[in-house]
Amino acid sequence: MKFDHAEDILQLTPQWQGERFPNGRPKVSADILRRMRKITLEEAWGPLWNRGYKYQFEGDFKIIHPDKVMVGRAVTAVMVPMRPDLHETLLNYGHTQEGRRGFFNQWVIDSLEEDDVVVVDLYDKIYQGTYIGGNLSTAISSRTKHGGAVIWGGIRDNQQVVGIDNINVYYRGSDPTAIAECTMVGMNTPARIGRAICLPGDVVLGTPSGVIFIPPHLAELTVVQAEKSQVRDVFGFIRLKEGVYTTAQIDASWTVPLWQDFLDWFDKAAEAAEYRHLTWEKELEEAKRLEANGPANDVRL
Repeated sequence: MKFDHAEDILQLTPQWQGERFPNGRPKVSADILRRMRKITLEEAWGPLWNRGYKYQFEGDFKIIHPDKVMVGRAVTAVMVPMRPDLHETLLNYGHTQEGRRGFFNQWVIDSLEEDDVVVVDLYDKIYQGTYIGGNLSTAISSRTKHGGAVIWGGIRDNQQVVGIDNINVYYRGSDPTAIAECTMVGMNTPARIGRAICLPGDVVLGTPSGVIFIPPHLAELTVVQAEKSQVRDVFGFIRLKEGVYTTAQIDASWTVPLWQDFLDWFDKAAEAAEYRHLTWEKELEEAKRLEANGPANDVRL
C-alpha cells in the first residue's frame, strides 16, 4: 500500500471536476472557503441532508477556541491499534520508500498546505492517543495559516495549544502521555469521525456546535444556498418591521410581486451589497411557474 496515493484519491472523488493538488486531493477555491466562514452549521447541513448526505456532522467534541469558526480542506488520516508486524512494515515503508521522517502523525502534519484541516480517526484513543501537542499545533498554524485539526482522539499541551489563535482544534480528550501504540493505515483515505464520514478534500466547517464535512462538489452549492437564505432573511426582517408583509407571506413560497419587491431592494439596498454576486433568475421563474400552475416545493429548500 502507498500513503497519500493520487490514483486512490482520484478514484474516491470522481464528482469533483475542479482544481486539484498534485496528490489528487480536491482544491475547493479560496473564495468558497472565505464565504463558507460566514454561514451557519444549519445552513450548511440542509443542502447536504436534502441530497442524501446524512452522516456528515459530529458534535461530540471539546474545542480549543469554542467561539471561533474553522474552515479548511480536509487532509485525512486513519489510525488503528498497534499490531507489531503491521506497525513495523508500514513505518519502515514510509521511511525507506517514501522518504518520510518521524512518526505517522508527523507525516500528515508535514503534508499540510494553506487552508488545510487535518482530520484524524484515532478510534477515540486518548491515553497514548495524543495526536498533537504544542509543537505539532505550531506546525499546523505555520502551514495552514488559519486551518486546524479535527481529532477523534486526544491531544496534549492544551495550555500551549490554546495560545495559538489562528487555528482551531476539535478533540475528544486530553492526556499528558505522548502518542504511542497506534499505526496509520490510511492517509487521505475515507475517515470515520464519530458518526460522520470525511473524504480528502472535503470542506471542513467547524462551529461552536460541532463539525460538518461538506463534499467538495457540493461546497459552492452549499455556500450559495446559505447566502441566498441569509439575504432573504435580511429582506424579510426589514419588511416585517415595516409591516409590509405578514410572517405567513415571508415564510411561504414567494409570489411574483413579492419577488419583484425583493429584487428591487436587492439591487439598491446597502444591506444587500455583499450578496450581489448572487443571481435569482431560477427563483423568479419558479415563482411565475407556481403562479401559473399551482403550488410545488419551495425553491428556497
